Amino acid sequence: MALEDYKDVVGNVAFVMTMAHMLSGTLICKDIYKKGSSRGFDPMPFIGGIGMCILMLRYALIVKDPAMININLFGITINIVCMAIYYLYDPDKVTTLTTLGKATAFVAMILGYAQVEHEDYLEHRYGMLTTALFLMLIASPLMHLGEIIRTKSTAMLPFPLIFMGTIVAFLWLLYGLIINNSFIIFQNAIGFSLSFVQLSLFAIYPCTPVNEDEKPLTDKKKE
Repeated sequence: MALEDYKDVVGNVAFVMTMAHMLSGTLICKDIYKKGSSRGFDPMPFIGGIGMCILMLRYALIVKDPAMININLFGITINIVCMAIYYLYDPDKVTTLTTLGKATAFVAMILGYAQVEHEDYLEHRYGMLTTALFLMLIASPLMHLGEIIRTKSTAMLPFPLIFMGTIVAFLWLLYGLIINNSFIIFQNAIGFSLSFVQLSLFAIYPCTPVNEDEKPLTDKKKE
């Protein structure tokens, strides 16, 4: 049986897993609730998720794709709820609001560009722009790579999001190969690679939180 015969199956599974990926943020919210504080958790997956879904919703409206419209409306809703929970338990609300404000301004700027771009070039150029932003969002946890190596802990990384993101990127990559869509292949090949690199960090370093009161042996000798 040819690989093309599995197109609908792979597409449907990828769609369902994308929704599950968006819901995986609720597991982080559960940890925040149990801890009673969002300290040590990065708000960018939620802030970036809201912004990216809004931008992708605009792209879905450009190409008039009902499935993309529905999945991104779902993503906006879930990420707003998760962000609200994060903010509720955030001990540093001013910093989070500042970050949220910058992200809002950036998203507004990109949406403004979509309004003034020529219709003949809008789909391609806006698609390339959102792809670049999407890959930057996936790679954003790697900004903490130095601290992860220093503390030898991956506790600050959102494991549920990274794990599900790896699966989703692989499924959409497979779907892109089946339908021979270079745009989907390119986007998800890089996305899968970035997610896999982050996932491999959990195999190297434990995800148990580091006690800030504990100092390395070398530091103790200096005291």
